[in-house]
Parts: sequence; structure tokens; C-alpha cells
Amino acid sequence: MREWAEFTTQESGGRLTVAISGPLRVSSIGKLDPQLRAIEDPVQTVDLSEVTEVDTVGAWVVQRFVEEHSATVVGASEQADVLMEAVRDAQTTADVKPPRLPFFTRVPEFMGEKVIHWLQGVKGTLSFLGAVIVAFFGSIRHPRRFRGKALVRQMELVGVSSLPIIGLMSFLIGIVIAQQGAVQLQQFGAETLTVNLVGRITMRELGVLMTAIMVAGRSGSAFAAQIGTMKLTEEVDAMRTIGVSPVEALVLPRILAAVLMMPLLGFFSSVVAIIGGAVIGDVMLDIPFLTFLARVQEVVPITDFYVGMVKAPVFGLIVAISGCHQGMQVKGNAEEVGLRTTQAVVQAIFMVIVLDAFFAVFFTEIGWG
Repeated sequence: MREWAEFTTQESGGRLTVAISGPLRVSSIGKLDPQLRAIEDPVQTVDLSEVTEVDTVGAWVVQRFVEEHSATVVGASEQADVLMEAVRDAQTTADVKPPRLPFFTRVPEFMGEKVIHWLQGVKGTLSFLGAVIVAFFGSIRHPRRFRGKALVRQMELVGVSSLPIIGLMSFLIGIVIAQQGAVQLQQFGAETLTVNLVGRITMRELGVLMTAIMVAGRSGSAFAAQIGTMKLTEEVDAMRTIGVSPVEALVLPRILAAVLMMPLLGFFSSVVAIIGGAVIGDVMLDIPFLTFLARVQEVVPITDFYVGMVKAPVFGLIVAISGCHQGMQVKGNAEEVGLRTTQAVVQAIFMVIVLDAFFAVFFTEIGWG
């Protein structure tokens, strides 16, 4: 059972003495501290002869009480004297919190730090991209150094293993687009244009965009976590020690796999989304399934296919570079792996959406709108 520190008061000749007893430890002064704070009468003496144990927290509570009442300490043990003297010497009148800068100074300073960090991040990403390009041309000059088996394995992980989740996601997106589009177009008697809506938006935009986001969350995070764990366990340093380039062995196969598989995954996603739209067309709009698919071939121009296929490898490159770069930045502890993995996914999705907006304007200007 816990023993609490206690105190009693004795008054003699107009002088008030507070006698503290028990252990003055952090675990036993919970009741004593507020009781001492509640004493308002002037105290002349503090008796510590009955104190059994004392630590720094207990000494600080007593020292503060003594200074508030300008009292004299009697009966203190040698340990209590040493701790109270140390606490007294460590006291300071400085503010616990640093002074808060004015608003018009604080906000620009904060924004300046963010801009500098962003520029440093851009510089680091460009440097990493340069290292990847050097490794790529080095592999072309020395084909034996290229790790073909690693490339095939990463193509399987990025592409083949992603087919079920991307197919399910795309099918549901096609259903949602067709259903919501049909509801709105029926108000104008133009529900047959649902075919145009589903075909063009999936082949041109959503098929590749949603695939890139799924690959970023699935494969981009895996790249960052895998390489980050290898950095943490010093496997990357060991590779450098034995003369193996980590960029050639770890980064290049992952980037090439993402670049090569993204067009295939994007096309697969678009086709499955169109099939989902055809199912809704058959159920809700009485458009036969095969008629819906045949109509898609007529209303979707070939340029929409080209737009999607041009964007796909660029999105794959962005996702893979973000994941591998953040993984190579891991250092310190295991928490860094989680932070860098999160940054890889957020950075990849952000850049994919920004580039998609750029591509939309660009292809409209060249007449592929």
C-alpha cells in the first residue's frame, strides 16, 4: 500500500511550525503539494526530521514552500540539504515559453522555411532523377549489369498483382459514372449520351488517373518501405561496400517496371470501367450490352486513347521516383520509414494530379480536346 507524505502544524509563542513526515518522493507527494499550497498563515519553521526519503521533486516542493513563507528548515538530512540546494541553484526567472514573434514576422518566417524546404526537396528529387538517368545509360553501356530478373519480379508486383484491385475499382467507377450520368442526362432526354460520357472520360482521364493513384498507394508505398528498411538495416551501405550500385540494383528495376506496366494497367482500367458502364446501360437504360460496346467504338476518338497512353508512363515514372527517393532518404529510426512512406504516397498523388491538369491544357491546345 502506498505511503503518502503528510504534515502537521504546531504553534508556539506565535510561531507556526510545519512538520513534514513520510517519503518526499514523486509518487507520494500528490496529496501534500496542494495542502501546502492552501496554507495562507505565515510559517516560520519547516521541520523535516520525520522525512524518511526524498527525491528532487520532493525537495522542489519543500523549497518552493520555504521560499514563499521565508521559513527556516530544521531537521533536514544530508540528502535533503543537497537536493534542496541543487533545486535552489537551478531556479531561474526566465520565461518557460520563448517569446512569440509578432504575426507579421512569424507568418513570413514560417512561409519562408516552407519554401526553402520545398526547394531543397525539388533539388533532391532532381539529383535523384539524374542518378537514375546515369544508372540507366550505364546499364545500356554494360548490359550484364542490368538485373533482368529483378525487373520481371517488379513487373509482376506492380502489374499482375495489381489487376484484381484495379479491375474491381475501375468496374465500380464505371458503374457510378454511368448511373449518375444517366440520371442527369435523362432530365434532358439525352440518356443515350451516357455512352459518350463513360467512354471518353474513362479512356481519356479517369482510367489512367485512378490507376496512378492506386499504384501510388500500393506500389509507391511498398517501394519506399522496402528501400527504407534496407537503408535502416544498412543493407544499402553494404551494397556500396561490395561495389554494387543501389540505384542500379534497387531503384532502376522498380522505375522501369512502373513505367512499362502503367500503360497496360491504364488501358485495362479503362476497358473494365467501360464494361461496368455497359452493365448499367443494359440494366437502367435498356441499351444492350454489346450495343453499348459497339457504340463506344464509334463515339470515342482514337486521340483519347493516345492521350491516356501518353500520360500513363509519365505517371508511372512519377510514382516510382517518389517512392524510391523517399525510401533512400530514410535514416535514424523505424519511425522514419513510416513518415517517408506517407510522404511518398502524398507526393506521388499530388504530382500526378498536377501533371494531369497540365496534360489536359496541353492536349486541348494541340487539338486533342
